[in-house]
Amino acid sequence: MNDNFKNEFFGIGIQNGKTPENLGVLWRSAQNLGASFIFTIGNRYAKQACDTHDAVKAMPYFHYETFENFLNNIPKGARIVGVELTDKAEPLETFHHPRRCVYLLGAEDHGLSKQAIDKSHFLVKFNSKLSLNVSVAGSIVLYDRGLNKPRS
Repeated sequence: MNDNFKNEFFGIGIQNGKTPENLGVLWRSAQNLGASFIFTIGNRYAKQACDTHDAVKAMPYFHYETFENFLNNIPKGARIVGVELTDKAEPLETFHHPRRCVYLLGAEDHGLSKQAIDKSHFLVKFNSKLSLNVSVAGSIVLYDRGLNKPRS
């Protein structure tokens, strides 16, 4: 019998994304770096010119109107990993990524909502003096997941 909780998967998305270009770049990185699905919470965008590989057609895309809707629909057993530049966050460099998770990023101007921070199972940050473009930050997290590191 296949124990589904041993299988790995991950998705990545943005809460209240600010620009459609950032979303398109993140989708392209997600497809290239092995994400199982992509999602948005709040703002919703159609096809992006910068998603040149058409990732939105190549993998499942989910949209949630509210954060509560997102919470009620995350895959069973998945952990929420919030990406936020805060003192509470663990350094990405030493973080052990969960086998099953969703990576949640906020818009550059507001970051994650307080509710998203409070509901995240983990918060991660990486060595950066200032905040980065959300698609760049997401790409760094996805790249780090692909490194040969222990899983939690």
